[in-house]
Amino acid sequence: MNILVTGGAGFIGSHLIDQLLKDENVVYCVDNLITGSLKNIEHHKNNKNFKFINHDIVEPVPIGFLPKRINQIYHLASPADPLRYFKLAIQTMLTNSIGTYHVVELSNKHKARILFTSTSEIYGDPLEHPQKETYFGNVNPVGPRAVYDEAKRFAETMIEQYHREFNLDTRIIRIFNTYGPRMHEKEGRMVPNFIKRALKGEPIEIYGDGKNTRSLCFVSDLVEGLIYSMEKNGIAGEVINLGNPDEYSVLDFAKIVIDATSSRSEIKFLDAWKDDPRQRKPDITKAKRLLNWSPSTNLDEGLKQTLSFFQSSS
Repeated sequence: MNILVTGGAGFIGSHLIDQLLKDENVVYCVDNLITGSLKNIEHHKNNKNFKFINHDIVEPVPIGFLPKRINQIYHLASPADPLRYFKLAIQTMLTNSIGTYHVVELSNKHKARILFTSTSEIYGDPLEHPQKETYFGNVNPVGPRAVYDEAKRFAETMIEQYHREFNLDTRIIRIFNTYGPRMHEKEGRMVPNFIKRALKGEPIEIYGDGKNTRSLCFVSDLVEGLIYSMEKNGIAGEVINLGNPDEYSVLDFAKIVIDATSSRSEIKFLDAWKDDPRQRKPDITKAKRLLNWSPSTNLDEGLKQTLSFFQSSS
């Protein structure tokens, strides 16, 4: 099967490609490396079933790089952590709007099944807890986080319209906080930020009072859910949450990381980020029902593998 993965050199995308190649597919990875890294995919460079295309999807992917028939498209391309999408605000919006248009047009041309990775951020600072797919969200459309939140919401609208208008076989997957090896140590997400500081004995910085909650899904569980979603027949047009419903406060997670690393790091409280969600927990009832999927990696095991990666790469 010929499979196109946009954003395939990123954290989640590279793990997805690992599994797709294990399943003996031919994988075309499209990434402009603005946040992805060749290090994440270099172990496939001699694999005849792997093709890397250095390209920005804000422009159409040149036909000459693609096979005559694409069967599936996983659309993951986008900056995804706050520090990067604040810095790359316009790029983030263009990738999720014009870029998504080019990718979904390609999907329509090839009649390829397409899976779009959206985000729990589309729920904003939620007034519903846990968050179900039927919840419309509480997003500030002119706040600093809107460059990501609203861009993803717009992309969802486009994907869904192609399903309605052209009967395109689509899936929208709302990814909740995910962690694991290959996260970039300089990104602004909680897990790598806390780990790198704990390993160096630096203060762990918490924005706000630390009572905000997050639910952490290990990357291998997420990849399994993405593939289940793509392979499942009869769910065109569905929107599905994927994440781990085990919920931790930011402060509790900081303490867990300090204990796991035997660190002497202290905890430092800073001003809260504007519009930072106070609660984040997926309702995965739909994923269990439609996909027979739920995460199986507990935090102790996932954190052990993640720490091992950061220790070996430091």
